[in-house]
Amino acid sequence: MNDLIALDRRHVWHPFTQEQTAPAPVVVARGRGAVLETADGRQLLDLVSSWWVNIHGHAHPHIVEAVAAQARELEQVIFAGFTHEPAVRLASRLAQKLPGDLNRVFFSDDGSTAVEVALKLAIQFWRNRGETRDRVLAFEGGYHGDTVGAMSVGRGSGFFEAFSPLLSDVTRLPYPATWIGDTEVDTREGEALRKLDAVLDAHGSDTAALIMEPLVQGAGGMRMCRPGFVRDVAERLRAHGVLLIFDEVMTGFGRTGELFAAGSTGVVPDLICLSKGLTGGFLPLSVTVTSDRVYESFLAEDFDRAFTHGHSFTANPLGCAAANASLDLLERSDTRRDLQRIEAAHTGFLERLCGHPRVVRRRLTGTVAAFDVHDERAGYDAAVGPRLKAEFLARDLLLRPLGNVVYLLPPYCIDDAQLAHAYDAVIEVIDGL
Repeated sequence: MNDLIALDRRHVWHPFTQEQTAPAPVVVARGRGAVLETADGRQLLDLVSSWWVNIHGHAHPHIVEAVAAQARELEQVIFAGFTHEPAVRLASRLAQKLPGDLNRVFFSDDGSTAVEVALKLAIQFWRNRGETRDRVLAFEGGYHGDTVGAMSVGRGSGFFEAFSPLLSDVTRLPYPATWIGDTEVDTREGEALRKLDAVLDAHGSDTAALIMEPLVQGAGGMRMCRPGFVRDVAERLRAHGVLLIFDEVMTGFGRTGELFAAGSTGVVPDLICLSKGLTGGFLPLSVTVTSDRVYESFLAEDFDRAFTHGHSFTANPLGCAAANASLDLLERSDTRRDLQRIEAAHTGFLERLCGHPRVVRRRLTGTVAAFDVHDERAGYDAAVGPRLKAEFLARDLLLRPLGNVVYLLPPYCIDDAQLAHAYDAVIEVIDGL
């Protein structure tokens, strides 16, 4: 194991890591359900679904078997001018499950590129209609990925100042984050909507789209808003003909209690971006789904109006097979019960934290529970963040605080005893600060 870590230190550059000061990485040998086993035999309880992707836990046999069976038949084929059964079946199933008229599926390979596709589709949609609408709106604190367009709309998250010369102008709007016991949310929502009204009154005719993470801003700190606010935003956009993009890379596939956050809000966006839980964490894959209205604006006899975007591994058959198997699991009644069970357990846990001197802004949406640890500095610069992460890992918990924000986003297979153990350990760590 020491040799492996030495080789890692010599050659591997890890994401979102300051390599000079980071401790040695943990070597993971295998995973089963909600547990990861390290090379030295530790059992880590995965409470973040390994960066929010393993919604059914690790090594689920149904997905394992689906990927293995597909690998014996077809592992990859160019998707321009060709198609295959796993992709067609997945697209059809997603169209049936998504709300409203979202039925045209464009495949890509991760959440960032799903967002890039949505932004490019929105801009070209208006160009193909003979209108120049280049302005894009986004909310402060939103994070949408690490490619250039995604960084531009996620600049308000604070991650990307180093790349500012690359970023395009995006109009950012205030986000009325709320929490349990929040008495000022109506005021903040009103201010945010007045700002949106002012922007639309001045620039509605040159605005292509607004992008948002519905209900929960993930990497921005698990900041949550009310469904009614999302509906109010959608209503205003429709009045000005502005497209609405839902970035459901994190919130999709059950995280908010419904299969999609769109269902929790009652809003049908013009475009929706899906990834992370799409394949149950097995393989990188994403989709951007839109309506016939948007799709048909790209149809013409000449190539100029076509959507010229793609990737070598677009609609990879192995990824599509994993995604179909994951949908099988999501369709089971016991998965619905698991979502409700986790939400109920989270509710009880957050109630236990009520009044704790170090805990503020307790919040919950579906299977996502979060709270802030009071610290002199908030956000990713909070000094308490690395300490929390180390204390959790010392107790064999995979929890990755977002600065001073502690959140739990477990796989749906986690059992009640594992949740109870996690809650007790989290409270023990907070008590010891």
